[in-house]
Amino acid sequence: MNWPKIDRLESIPSPAILVDPQKISENIDQMIRIAGKNFKERLRPHLKTHKMSRVTQLQIDKGINKFKAATISEARMAAKLEAKDILLAYQPVGPNIQKLGNLIKNFPGTSFATIVDNINSAKAIASEIGNVSNPVRLFIDINCGMNRTGIPFNERLNQLHEWIDKESGITLAGLHVYDGHLHQPELEIRKNAVIEIDNSIKDFLRIKQVPEVIVGGSPTFGLWAKLTEWNLSPGTVMLWDAGYARSFPDLDFSIASCLLTRVISRPEKNLICVDLGHKSVAAENPIHDRVFFPELNEYQIMGQSEEHLMIKTSNSDKYTPGHLLLGFPKHICPTVALHDHAYIISDNMASTETWAVNARKRI
Repeated sequence: MNWPKIDRLESIPSPAILVDPQKISENIDQMIRIAGKNFKERLRPHLKTHKMSRVTQLQIDKGINKFKAATISEARMAAKLEAKDILLAYQPVGPNIQKLGNLIKNFPGTSFATIVDNINSAKAIASEIGNVSNPVRLFIDINCGMNRTGIPFNERLNQLHEWIDKESGITLAGLHVYDGHLHQPELEIRKNAVIEIDNSIKDFLRIKQVPEVIVGGSPTFGLWAKLTEWNLSPGTVMLWDAGYARSFPDLDFSIASCLLTRVISRPEKNLICVDLGHKSVAAENPIHDRVFFPELNEYQIMGQSEEHLMIKTSNSDKYTPGHLLLGFPKHICPTVALHDHAYIISDNMASTETWAVNARKRI
């Protein structure tokens, strides 16, 4: 988890997020190796982790030109880079339907698609932005066990498939099968869960046909790549993080991003406070499991507020105000979204150069 010593960190204000472009490039190469020789067709990496044009461009430069987005902003970012194929993998409702229509209109060189899991949503899209001469591409969102969105493999799925297939102004693009509930550290258990979902996909395809099947998240990415011919949509692999590195050693990616923080106070014996509050690191996990500090051998996170993180350590005398620490968030995706820009680390040297997190807004 730890990075080598980085020089010139003193020039970077904190709290800040740091990224290492070389590590990101190596992670993209590893993603390509896992996807195999047909990677240009199979890979549809998710933009939600990094939300940066510069990272997206690195992928385009390596031959990847299909992407998955969670927000209108992410989809627009990739379209501005002339990405050829973008899936908005978040069922649009309300004004977002028209915003998707605006993307389709404003970026004619990019093919857009989105997901649906019910006939009413498909009807709304067909009614508001459907186009007979250029039908809106729809993937059916499958609930394969996560129970967040999607439709199970049942008769309702057959009905939705049939309705989209015959409706004008929209066209069936395929199945979107996200297995974000599969986080089993044991590789064999994770593999068996993937095989079970794959069998359901194959059973459905015996009676219905679709042009494309998109599967998997980062924890199952390597398994889907090896076991099937479906297309793949990893996201976190681009930056990786402490949570995934700890849970999935079978996936050989490097942590390419971390947080810079400074000690701002020693309010009492064995207690230090750093400038890493809720607004700088994702607060979704329990307080002891949000961020890790390799430099601190024995410590306990005691509390966190908007701009402060309190740490108990018997070595507090070493950490006077201004002392620099690197923190590794358990979950990098929502952490990146808290920052306007990321500072660049190159050859273990900090730089004041930044990459904009230019798709952190939703619209």
